[in-house]
Amino acid sequence: MTVLVETAQGDRVLSVLDLWRLRTATLAEVDAAAALQTRVDRKYLVPAEVAQTLVGELADSHHVLSVKGRVSTSYASTYFDLPGFQSYRAHVQGRRRRWKVRTRLYVEDGLCRLELKTKDNRGQTVKVAHTQPAPAFGTFTESGRGFLADRLASEALDVPVGALRPGVRIDYARATLCDLDGGTRVTVDGGLVASLRGRVVRISPHHVLVETKGGLRPAPADLLLLRHGVRPTSVSKYGVTLSMLEPGLPASPWRRLARRHFCVDPV
Repeated sequence: MTVLVETAQGDRVLSVLDLWRLRTATLAEVDAAAALQTRVDRKYLVPAEVAQTLVGELADSHHVLSVKGRVSTSYASTYFDLPGFQSYRAHVQGRRRRWKVRTRLYVEDGLCRLELKTKDNRGQTVKVAHTQPAPAFGTFTESGRGFLADRLASEALDVPVGALRPGVRIDYARATLCDLDGGTRVTVDGGLVASLRGRVVRISPHHVLVETKGGLRPAPADLLLLRHGVRPTSVSKYGVTLSMLEPGLPASPWRRLARRHFCVDPV
C-alpha cells in the first residue's frame, strides 16, 4: 500500500490559519454534535489570508477537532467510476440523483473507510461508510463490495459494483471546525494534489477549499464568507481534477475554476 503522495504542503498551508486560537474538541464531541451524514454542503475556494481571518472570527463559537494532539489530518482518497465515467458525467450534467464511491485513508491513524455519497431528491448529500483494513485502501474487500451493493440497491441506483474501477487519487490536509451548539461543521483543505497514471494536478498554494456542512439555512461561516466577498461555487475535487487529468471528458462546470485555481505538473 502506498500511504501518501504529498501532504507536507497542505500542513504548511493550514499552519498559517493559526488554528491554535480555537478551543479543541474530540472526535466523539464533534460526532455527537454534528455527525451530519445527511446534510447540505456549500463549497468555497478561499484565499489563505481570508481563511485565516475566518478562523479568528469563528473562534468564539467553534472548536477545532483535535485527534491525538493534531488539529489537522492527512487524507488520501481514491475515487471509483464505471468505464464510461457515469458518476463523473452525472455530476457534469447536474442530475439530481447521483452517486460517488471512494476509499478514504486517514493517514496518521491508519484508518480506511469505503464511502458512498448520494444526492437525495431535495439535493441533500447522504453519506454512508464501511470500515476496511488500511492495506485495502484503493480496493474493495468482499464485505465492502457487499456493503456497496446493498446500499446502492436501497437507494434504487443501478450501479454494477463489479464494474467499478479505481481512478483519481487525491491527497490533502484537512482541519475541521465545529459549532458544538449549532451542530454545523466547517472543513478547510490545503495542499490538494491529485494524481492519475503519473500525471499530477495541484491546487494553488495560495488558496484553500472550505466546505460548510449543515442544514438548508446558511451557517454562520457561510454568512462570514459572503461578507468577505467569497461566494459558494460548484466545485468537486473529483470532478475538477479528473477533468484536467482526462482531457477528453466534458468539463464545462469547472473549466474556469480549473484555469484560475489549479495547474497540471509538467511531464
